[in-house]
Amino acid sequence: MKAPVLVLNTETKREHGRKAQLGNIAAAKAVADIIRTTLGPRSMLKMILDPMGGIVMTNDGNTILREIDVSHPAAKSMIELSRTQDEEVGDGTTSVIILSGELLSVAEPFIQRNIHPRIIVGAYMKVMDKSLEIMNEVARPLDLNNVEQTLNVVRTCLGTKFCARYGDLVCRMAYDAVKIVTIKRDGRDPDINIKEYAKVEKIPGGMLEDSKVLNGLLINKDVTHAGMRRRIENPRIILLDCGLEYKKAESQTNLEVKKESDWNTILQMEEDFVEALCKDIIKHKPDLVMTEKGVSDLAQHYLSKAGISVLRRLRKTDNNRVARATGATITNTPSEITEADVGTNCGLFEIKKIGDEYFTYLVDCKDATACSILLRGGSKDVLNEIERNLKDGMGVVRSLFYDPRIVPGGGATEMAIGYGLMQESKTISDMIQLPYQAVAEALEVIPRTLIENCGGNSIRALTALRAKHAEGPENRHWGIEGTQGKMADMVEANIWDTFLTKSQTIKTAIEAATMLLRIDDIVSGLHNPANK
Repeated sequence: MKAPVLVLNTETKREHGRKAQLGNIAAAKAVADIIRTTLGPRSMLKMILDPMGGIVMTNDGNTILREIDVSHPAAKSMIELSRTQDEEVGDGTTSVIILSGELLSVAEPFIQRNIHPRIIVGAYMKVMDKSLEIMNEVARPLDLNNVEQTLNVVRTCLGTKFCARYGDLVCRMAYDAVKIVTIKRDGRDPDINIKEYAKVEKIPGGMLEDSKVLNGLLINKDVTHAGMRRRIENPRIILLDCGLEYKKAESQTNLEVKKESDWNTILQMEEDFVEALCKDIIKHKPDLVMTEKGVSDLAQHYLSKAGISVLRRLRKTDNNRVARATGATITNTPSEITEADVGTNCGLFEIKKIGDEYFTYLVDCKDATACSILLRGGSKDVLNEIERNLKDGMGVVRSLFYDPRIVPGGGATEMAIGYGLMQESKTISDMIQLPYQAVAEALEVIPRTLIENCGGNSIRALTALRAKHAEGPENRHWGIEGTQGKMADMVEANIWDTFLTKSQTIKTAIEAATMLLRIDDIVSGLHNPANK
């Protein structure tokens, strides 16, 4: 008898075949169960303690999963879905996890009955194409010039969040901020960079009603010299990314000092260098100079004498925002400044004290394509949650600007797709018919979860909703009204999702489920040099 050949290290842990597939499905279901109760307007909050002792209270799916430390590789893959969804469209982070978990859950009986995963995967890929086809039929165009219609879609997204109790304030802020940072381009998608050019400034204290989107910028800086002006109307602004001080000699400079007067000569040369820098700036008659580097006391003296206010050590990102808001160009050396580089679009420069800190306002900007969003609130936890809600809202508005189509919310689109798939499955004769029908049932997890989170009777309400959709295509927009858990017409209730969010949710969920189903071997216990 031959001795067994050992290929893998004896300490390696390996799962393969059906055991690996069922383990992945169990892990995916566990992740989905964590955030199932955070879906819909009656959602619950989760409190998470991070390793540093901080507390996060939220019902945002992506934030919850980002804070959780998991060890199972399939669970890590599921958490990655939520992050991708958040980056791509900004909303639907909870739905995509719940739907993906359910798609894997309905595949479990087929795995146990020894149906090959490739057959299930084939059915799922066909389902994805058919689902997008049905969604295109259900979708309707949105007039972006109609602000009220656009806000209805944002209300649906933010109606499930903490900020819903404050009415339309956050919805309007999200819409205004995205509108400011949008740059239209002929024949191409608009350029909408929320991350770089819509900066959220959270200042604890005050009332949430004091929050607003500024038509300009807010920077946590004060002028460098007490004698400089703190309020200037229609300022001329110069932006620099170099220091207004003599270059400090380190190891690359050699000085030969032979007599005492040489010291004075060296100091005079340094002063002359700084004075030349300041003269290059002063000849353009600016009111405000902002630089990313330092400003020496001597430079402050010359600029203050010329009536110029100075802000120093700005972040690179802040400097870029100021350039977009005021029309100025960031220059590398004062000698290169031209009249075209001076920003003149700002209506008012003012420094205000909020709490213990000074803030620079650059507001009333003409044709600004960058803005600051000022958030006030009672505590840091509240502000953090409002910021997360606001970013979700801005993601929805951005999705609408890219693709102005909407689909009914409240699980209506999922039910319409499910009914369409059930009818389509009757025309399929081979083995993929069963997994095809299973996906149709899995899509009902969204309306079912909405009902359960309201404390409603999910069996009765879902049966009535199925019957309503079976009556004909004119009932495709019937779904679950999330506050009471009852069946309602989503058009009358004004509950809408963006086409981009919903299609991304379904595509991501199905692709993730198929990827995990195709895994038949998990090997762990890689070589670790620390164990030597």
